[in-house]
Amino acid sequence: MPSSPRPNALQSLPGSTVQYVIDTLSTRIVSQEYAAEERLPSERQLAQDLGVARNTVREALDQLEERGMIRRRAGSGSFVTYDPTGAREAISPVAAETGPLQLQVMRGILEPEMVRLAIVNMSPRQIDDLSEILSKMEAVQADATAFVRLEEEFHRRIAEGTGNPLLMACYNLVIDARRQSFRTAMYRRHLTPARIAEYQRGYNGLFNAIAARDIEEASEFMKLVLIQDQKLLLQET
Repeated sequence: MPSSPRPNALQSLPGSTVQYVIDTLSTRIVSQEYAAEERLPSERQLAQDLGVARNTVREALDQLEERGMIRRRAGSGSFVTYDPTGAREAISPVAAETGPLQLQVMRGILEPEMVRLAIVNMSPRQIDDLSEILSKMEAVQADATAFVRLEEEFHRRIAEGTGNPLLMACYNLVIDARRQSFRTAMYRRHLTPARIAEYQRGYNGLFNAIAARDIEEASEFMKLVLIQDQKLLLQET
């Protein structure tokens, strides 16, 4: 008998229905509809709310737990561990040991290539989901912490859009490192309403380039975002 085909990395990616649940719940968590330490509705309630099967919800919760957004307690349910203030310590020891300049170097390596792969692989639905995150970002006027958390989610969606699970795992480490206290404090000092507006214009241009499948333009906008972060970092040194 012929042997069964070996599963490849892409086969481990969430299916479209599971991804819908992941996207919906992560957006609710990031926007603090479900606050830090709050217990999520039961799997049964979420399944009814989202119109999916319970095993789909369970798989989505597994993924969110792997990302450090929730913690599941046997017999008690799922609790939000995502911290919108960035006050908690980084989950990963690697992220905790990463300095500001090391973080910028890694972002410079990953993000331009990440956006290129996302443009090639993102589905129309994923682009629509990215648009929803952008709309939330554009609604922020002065809350630096809220803007930064939505910015992280915007980048996470781009990473997911690559369809590359290894790149996604690497970028989750980058997001973890971005949550360190030095960066949170830096944004509280320097991310004024005028700077938020400047970032919003940049992300709007980046999204439009992604939606138009314009790799060159999107890469340039991604580099501009990195330059803006670099300028803030230099003001701290």
